[in-house]
Amino acid sequence: MSTVAVVCQLLVAAAFLSIPLVRHRFGPAAKAAADRELDRQGVPAGVLEANGLRFDAGGHEALAPLAVAAVMVILAGLGLADHAWSHPLTWVFQSLVIAMNALILHSNLTTTRSVETAFRRKGDPVLARIDVAAFLKAAEGAFPGWVTVLQNVRHVVVFGGSALALVGIAVAG
Repeated sequence: MSTVAVVCQLLVAAAFLSIPLVRHRFGPAAKAAADRELDRQGVPAGVLEANGLRFDAGGHEALAPLAVAAVMVILAGLGLADHAWSHPLTWVFQSLVIAMNALILHSNLTTTRSVETAFRRKGDPVLARIDVAAFLKAAEGAFPGWVTVLQNVRHVVVFGGSALALVGIAVAG
């Protein structure tokens, strides 16, 4: 298998590992900042937990990126072993990673609107009065500025690395 594909798969794995690591490190501060903003807005404590909104690395926020990273490492291992399944599995999983990352990018770009829509669907008057943009901005402000750079680099690595891995196995035949 192509060395390029193996290296790209390991880079994609590292990119996905960065998500729960950053959320684990800075998520509690983001939650505290969001709670302070909600308190400023007169929203009762606990509304985030009651509605499943998290900033930490728990639940699917950790499991999904860890699973993707594990699959990428397994694919890289199969590629290094020149296993017969490495090429077809790379085609399938790298394509899925591209699609999933496109959804993640869309979600990142539409977070405020998505949360507002989710809150409206609940029909809860407390949620309806939350200034979502302000509370998300407060939470985002708890993350260091380099996290935005990391997020952009992660997207480049995932999209570019996945595309290069596919090209690598296509060339390797």
